[in-house]
Amino acid sequence: MAKRLRNGIALAQNFLKSPALVRRLVDASSIGPSDTVYEIGAGRGIITAELARTAHQVVALEKDPVLVRDLKERFLRVPNVQVLEADFLQYRIPDREYKIFANIPYNLTADIVRKLLCASPAPKEANLVMQKEAAEKFSGSPKETRFSILIKPWFQLRIIHELRRTDFEPAPGVDSAFLQIRKRSPPLVREADTVLYRNFVYYGFGIWKKSLKLIFRPIFTFAQWKRLSKDLGFQLNATPTEVTFEQWLGLFDCLMRRVPRNKWARL
Repeated sequence: MAKRLRNGIALAQNFLKSPALVRRLVDASSIGPSDTVYEIGAGRGIITAELARTAHQVVALEKDPVLVRDLKERFLRVPNVQVLEADFLQYRIPDREYKIFANIPYNLTADIVRKLLCASPAPKEANLVMQKEAAEKFSGSPKETRFSILIKPWFQLRIIHELRRTDFEPAPGVDSAFLQIRKRSPPLVREADTVLYRNFVYYGFGIWKKSLKLIFRPIFTFAQWKRLSKDLGFQLNATPTEVTFEQWLGLFDCLMRRVPRNKWARL
């Protein structure tokens, strides 16, 4: 057991301990009897077992060969569980509708989330236990971030549950949260406008000024900005993180409908 714990620490794995907690997290997802679910880093199988009770098929990915051997023994007679020795970051999910559920290694959080959001096809839903600070950055809670504004036209992100450090073995040195990511259908920005929207957000976050009013001064007139501030409900001198995603979307809509193209064509 001590050796196994040392391996887990080396791979930055903090295993959940309570099946009851895992059951509540699975219940908070939309996973049902018709779904195929990929689990990233199946570890000892505590999440795998709960997913197997709910989903049509569970594909448990684990790159530690010792854990893979144990998982295959544990789920040998569970027909809807497939255990694969694989690194998720190197693994290609087949072209089909699927969902994700995982307690991910915290040191790989950014790489895993980036792959999920850029995958083709992207998962219909991803449910991830991760460091709380990262979950707040991705979801834009309590304040929006550049990442959250960039991704929210295509995905809904929200923190479903905050976990205690004692929920894990070994206990992590940071706080953790359960983040749910759901793919929007249809997206809130047209495919043809994707590049312009992203450039607009990068422009808003990329220039150091005291407020968005000053950042966007080359694009919006003061009269336009004052009206937008009133109509969308943000402070006249709001900073990029003080403007909600819905307000950013309103700004982009105004850019597209009311601002002459020659003022924003180089964004």
